[in-house]
Amino acid sequence: MKKKINVIGLGAGDLNQMPIGLYKQIKEASSLYLRTKHHPVITELEQEGLQYTSFDSIYEEHDQFTDVYREISEQLFSLADNEEVTYAVPGHPLVAEQTVQYLLHEGPNQGIEVNILGGQSFLDPMYHVLGIDPIEGCQVVDGTALEKDSLQIRQHMIICQVYDSFIASEVKLTLMELLPDDYEVTIATAVGSAKQELVTVPLYELDRATEVNNLTAVYVPPVRDEQLLYHDFGKLRSVIATLRGPDGCPWDRKQTHESLKKYLIEETYEVLEAIDEQDDDHLAEELGDVLLQVMLHAQIGEDEGLFSIDDVIQSITEKMIRRHPHVFSVASADTAEEVESNWEAIKKKEKQESGQGEEWDSILDDVSKSVPALIRAYQLQKTAAKVGFDWDDVAPIWMKIQEEIAEFFTEVKAENKEMMIKEFGDILFALVNLGRYYSIYPEEALQTTNQKFTIRFQMIEEKLKERKLTFADVTLAEMDEIWEEAKKETRG
Repeated sequence: MKKKINVIGLGAGDLNQMPIGLYKQIKEASSLYLRTKHHPVITELEQEGLQYTSFDSIYEEHDQFTDVYREISEQLFSLADNEEVTYAVPGHPLVAEQTVQYLLHEGPNQGIEVNILGGQSFLDPMYHVLGIDPIEGCQVVDGTALEKDSLQIRQHMIICQVYDSFIASEVKLTLMELLPDDYEVTIATAVGSAKQELVTVPLYELDRATEVNNLTAVYVPPVRDEQLLYHDFGKLRSVIATLRGPDGCPWDRKQTHESLKKYLIEETYEVLEAIDEQDDDHLAEELGDVLLQVMLHAQIGEDEGLFSIDDVIQSITEKMIRRHPHVFSVASADTAEEVESNWEAIKKKEKQESGQGEEWDSILDDVSKSVPALIRAYQLQKTAAKVGFDWDDVAPIWMKIQEEIAEFFTEVKAENKEMMIKEFGDILFALVNLGRYYSIYPEEALQTTNQKFTIRFQMIEEKLKERKLTFADVTLAEMDEIWEEAKKETRG
């Protein structure tokens, strides 16, 4: 005898909406199993003496719905070894029924035929009672596995399987990351049956406005208010495209990759300033300004038919996955040092595979020439250190600094300006090496000093203003005295 599981959908409403053919299949089934007995059709059929076995008790044995569905499927396979099984589920078997998907996927591997006999989906009565046309764009999602990033708030959204108040609460919290707390949603229960109930509530009341059960779904109308889309990446992309379009902004339309270079540098440094200030709101704003520069460059690339923001995102996504095999593959890396070592090895292999290996003669070729000189000095030293070109002890570094200072003095006495510049650069380079030995990033250190100098100098200005004096009215010694006061105050 061929092993078989027949799957029947109980429909979205009560018994009078069930096709006569499915009704006969259920009544004549020798072994009927239900995912859940909590359905209007089963309540009516019980009065006709229907005999069945329900899997409701399995829900109490597991914390995750995936485990529940997996066990139900495994029990059905086991039962099918000895008898032809009829399995009934709410709605249509192919709509929001994970157990059926397991059966269809695993059945052939176990030599079991899975036969779908149909049923009415809850979607048709939902469309009808809500008065929506799905062709406008409609997303149907599972409330037990809701992911913010997959939700399309510009479309009609139907969230099914909102079984209980806990799931309703999780759905609410996820939606509140995208929508205002008072955004109106509709809780739809037993749609299409005599016990149909529709309750429209503000989002923050979703989990406490009415009782929910296994026949409950939540309808979220599409967002029409443009301001509610300001956090949406697609909206940002359309704004930039409009600015660069024929009727857009004259300034934005005339920009090129070259003309925007200085703004990217400026905005990057403003991000660093916001980090130093430890001002999260300011940091979010400045990161937005950097993102604007990325979007403008991407839009220019798209306008010229060369690349788009999709290519930019794809490139960095592929790179992050490729260069983190310890996260996305089978490689291992337990420390930050191992991660960095793997990163460099992968990067070198990529260059060789792309045909750049023969041209990549020096390990220093990979150090950017466009970064500020202080940062480049740090990166050059760090790269050279990877192959052992570095001191193990700090003493030789101090000696090197003294040597460079002495050579600078020699050129000062000789009044050789050209050599003075070179020797002064050597002093800075040696100091960068000293900072690197003590794990001090030179750019950050100098930025800190610049900020400190600014604060103290402005205190001199304030003191002079309080005394109704200008810089012309005081000597250097007097200014230095105020400076020392400022040092004490800022240290305190």
